[in-house]
Amino acid sequence: MPVPQPLPAATLPDAGRLPDNITHFARALRRAGLRIGPGRVVDAIRAVEAIGFTDRADFYWTLQACFVSRPEERAVFAQCFRLFWRDPQFLEHMMSLLLPAISGVQDERRAASAEKRAAQALLDLAEPPPPLPETPGDTRIEADATATASATERLKTLDFEQMSVAEMAKARRMIARLSLPVRPLASRRTRAATAGALADWRGTMRASLRHGGDLSQLAHRQRRERWPGLVVLCDISGSMAHYSRMALHFLHAVANQKGAGWARLHGFTFGTRLTNITRHLANRDVDAALAAAGAQAQDWQGGTRIGDCLHQFNRDWSRRVMGHGAVVLLITDGLDRSSTSDLGREMERLHLSSRRLVWINPLLRWDGFAPRARGIATMLPHVDCFRAGHTIASLEALGQALSTAADAGDKPRLMRLMSL
Repeated sequence: MPVPQPLPAATLPDAGRLPDNITHFARALRRAGLRIGPGRVVDAIRAVEAIGFTDRADFYWTLQACFVSRPEERAVFAQCFRLFWRDPQFLEHMMSLLLPAISGVQDERRAASAEKRAAQALLDLAEPPPPLPETPGDTRIEADATATASATERLKTLDFEQMSVAEMAKARRMIARLSLPVRPLASRRTRAATAGALADWRGTMRASLRHGGDLSQLAHRQRRERWPGLVVLCDISGSMAHYSRMALHFLHAVANQKGAGWARLHGFTFGTRLTNITRHLANRDVDAALAAAGAQAQDWQGGTRIGDCLHQFNRDWSRRVMGHGAVVLLITDGLDRSSTSDLGREMERLHLSSRRLVWINPLLRWDGFAPRARGIATMLPHVDCFRAGHTIASLEALGQALSTAADAGDKPRLMRLMSL
């Protein structure tokens, strides 16, 4: 990972206050989501004492080695380090990231990945500037925000990767209240009904025997209704870290919702291996359920081998969980490292075994997204629906994709791009 771009000249603190500043920096990282305890703070102070802090690059990599333990934490650490140690005007910079800008006064810039979370963590530790004294000649501007969008509506359309720590907590509470309705399926079996669409000739003849063979009334039957099963295959590789956690929160909410209509719900995670987490989703406590699922899945935030994992699912689990017209929800970005021929064969088999195969891909958050990757181009022809899954609003729209057979999402548009 390259060293962050240099900012305007900023002197490092003197050696006397360096341990205190490293401690405050660790608190900011902890607020931003990194798992840092007192032991790591002590190790960081000792490491800086041994190596020294005369060189900025050495100081950066020393602290990163002590505080960062996962690849996805590097972006948060880089932003916190830049704002805390290198930018003398970090408070103004953080306020510009967190406060809305008036259109036309200054250029709006979307916060980069992990930048907003780092800004909020550091802003909580910084002392707010004193209020300016009011003078009789000051003009007060009041704005009517009656018709503006609420915070809830804004949070529904906010990308999961751009959310701060507090926004992610609110998003999880909103996801816990989501539902995934489904329409029942018409079974081959029938039952007696007064106004059924099918004639019951056997029942009619049986009733006529009670009246000496006279046909007094025609009996009817109608088809029984049954609920389909739901099978969710969720990618937990490093590129899907932010989105897979939200998807699993949504999956837990659907699994524990009463009257949802699904016959059974089966959940699987995959990265470099396939893991069945169905029994963990039965736990009512979402934190305990995801903790148990994370302890069982040993490939969190690792590589991706979609073809191999789908082959394991089709071989070991397909006949067990795909009965009764199950709907399959595949959550992945499609960035696969295995052979594309194996991936295409396994996707075709999965498509033929399921009643409906819906692919949720967070990469659709980009306006110019095109199926250029070989894995995505190989998987796309074998799905019934292709939708985005990077916001709460996109998860709410899944109900339409699962209940409407004609809904194909963005698949027709992407198939036209592939044919060009």
